Amino acid sequence: MRILVAILLACISTAALGDSTGEQMRGDRAPDATDVISGLYAFSRFQQGLLESSDLKGNAEVKNLAALRAEEAARRDKKLREIQDAIGAEPRVSKASSAGPGLVMPDDMDGPAYVRSFYAAQIPEYESTIGLLERYLRTPDNPALAAFAREHLPALRAQLQDTERTMADK
Repeated sequence: MRILVAILLACISTAALGDSTGEQMRGDRAPDATDVISGLYAFSRFQQGLLESSDLKGNAEVKNLAALRAEEAARRDKKLREIQDAIGAEPRVSKASSAGPGLVMPDDMDGPAYVRSFYAAQIPEYESTIGLLERYLRTPDNPALAAFAREHLPALRAQLQDTERTMADK
């Protein structure tokens, strides 16, 4: 079972590197506002994908958490959209990531294995998003987006810690 989770995490990590944000960030260049906005929208698509995946499996714990995270993502996107409109930034979305990564599980994975995989899939996404915001805050190019990042970073860190704790308990 651990091998299956490790393979899943490896696939998700590899897929995350294939999006346009990852390709742009490989160098030592600091992310700009467009990179951050694109990365946050990709993270929101991931969270929406978790909700869609959890609806298929029927686990109440997972559904409730996924719904909560999708609602938080929608509120975050609404505030982010205001900043995006104010600065005139157009997020970059690659065709590979436009549908959202979601959580892809074999049909026979159910119960505790699915729940562990659900939490495990979130960890690299949170880490990537938090890292993006931290790099941006070192040299921000927009005060409104920097304030937005500072406001949301503690919540994302707390959610990552909760996810890691829950994953350890499963």
